Amino acid sequence: MEKTFVIKGRPVKQWILLDANGKNLGRLATDIVKYLLGKHKPTFTPGVDMGDFVVIVNADKMKFTQKRLEDKTYNRHSGYPSGLKSYRLQEMLIRHPENVIQYAVWGMLPHNRMGKKILKRLKIYTTNEHPHEAQNPQPVA
Repeated sequence: MEKTFVIKGRPVKQWILLDANGKNLGRLATDIVKYLLGKHKPTFTPGVDMGDFVVIVNADKMKFTQKRLEDKTYNRHSGYPSGLKSYRLQEMLIRHPENVIQYAVWGMLPHNRMGKKILKRLKIYTTNEHPHEAQNPQPVA
């Protein structure tokens, strides 16, 4: 019978740089989640926070089909009667393009305390500039 590998000590966190220019939202989000959870590491252990920091640049330059831009909606509810607000993807890309990626990634993470902690390691920027040069993020193709 094989023994299950469990990492001992604290895993080393790295910084990873992803460019969203011309990429599909779903495929980009799955790559982001893979790095945030640490599934790209050979020492991955479920239930242990193994993931890295992920920096996304050019968040407003993702590609979408015209049908997706018109039909996809994001809903928020204030909790009060008739407090539902809906935003189309087109409007979200104009107002807050970073939220489009964040909502897609959050839907793929576990919805618990660990998932909220993991989401804090995601840094999204709409331009090519980011304030994390000191951490020396490694670009991933």
